[in-house]
Amino acid sequence: MAARSKARKRALDVLFASDVRGESANDALDTAIAEGDAPTNAYTVALVRGVVEHQARIDELLTEYSEGWTLERMPAVDRNVLRLGVFELLYADDVPDPVAVTEAMALVRELSTDESPAFVNGILGNIMRNKASLG
Repeated sequence: MAARSKARKRALDVLFASDVRGESANDALDTAIAEGDAPTNAYTVALVRGVVEHQARIDELLTEYSEGWTLERMPAVDRNVLRLGVFELLYADDVPDPVAVTEAMALVRELSTDESPAFVNGILGNIMRNKASLG
């Protein structure tokens, strides 16, 4: 597995755990680092901190683009994979859009439900197509 793919998986682990526990993702990341369970890649830290920094806008877009689904109703894995994917699509200039979507798809295929890949792909695909107008 490539270093950035591992970093994404580790970032998802931190985001998912903090989401389920109802704690700050930054706090969860800081705790993991302090306990020696630190991410092995600086990109993990960049992803978690970036999602936290832009979470209000990311969640707003997910609510807008996930027709018929609230954030609370989404499986926690899907919700956090989508947050990572949207962050990379909109804020990670060094990640090509197709790579952001492909990596998100790989995570949900491995870790979520059978319906999740189509759901995640649909939302990220729409956001990617409308990226220029999202500001």
